Amino acid sequence: MSTPFYVSPQQAMADRAEYARKGIARGRSLVVLQYADGIVFVGENPSRALHKFSEIYDRIGFAAAGKYNEYENLRIGGVRYADLRGYTYDRDDVTARGLANVYAQTLGTIFSSQAEKPYEVELVVAEVGDSPENDQIYRLPHDGSIVDEHGSVAVGGNAEQISGYLDQRHRDGMTLAEALRLAVQALSRDTNGTEREIPAERLEVAVLDRTRPQQRKFKRIVGGQLSRLLESGAGDGVSTTPEADEADSGSDEE
Repeated sequence: MSTPFYVSPQQAMADRAEYARKGIARGRSLVVLQYADGIVFVGENPSRALHKFSEIYDRIGFAAAGKYNEYENLRIGGVRYADLRGYTYDRDDVTARGLANVYAQTLGTIFSSQAEKPYEVELVVAEVGDSPENDQIYRLPHDGSIVDEHGSVAVGGNAEQISGYLDQRHRDGMTLAEALRLAVQALSRDTNGTEREIPAERLEVAVLDRTRPQQRKFKRIVGGQLSRLLESGAGDGVSTTPEADEADSGSDEE
């Protein structure tokens, strides 16, 4: 009888972490930024059907980089958790912190289990408050740890370089147009330092806008509204347009 090959627990966990990081690095990066009136999500995404950003609940948004089928399962689970908690208790009891804890438990359990491979995903859960000081942004790597972020955060393939760029240039009180242009500039920088152009058609943009009179603060920015924000910086708020309303009605909810 042959002796089974031994791998130390430390080495096994390191190998699983490296596997997950390589899977995440193959995906396109995305950024989440605070601005004066809320939180904006920006990512390069040529697909019109597979979204990186979604609404979880009234004031909570979800962003993910990595394997689509894996983070889509997590998104659906988050929507179900939020709906059940809001219905059972109160809508105010659904918070980004509570949702981040649920995701952390799920990702941590999967990462530690030897029966299945680790998820190749990195998540951001954001909640817009009544003021910028009350905004919450949590980043969840593949291993289920929780990182409390402020101002800006980047996840995905080139996240480290993008985060450094944002840390130097992001400031409190930015308008939506300023934050959007900064996000696109950060995403446009390649690993070798050169810049490329990302057309508006390849961008996926959404916001959690605290100034919206509706209970639901999540809205997608598309079409002409996105082009105007990128080109001229006019309309620093999220105006109500037919394109935006149509996109809002089709936001990812289960």
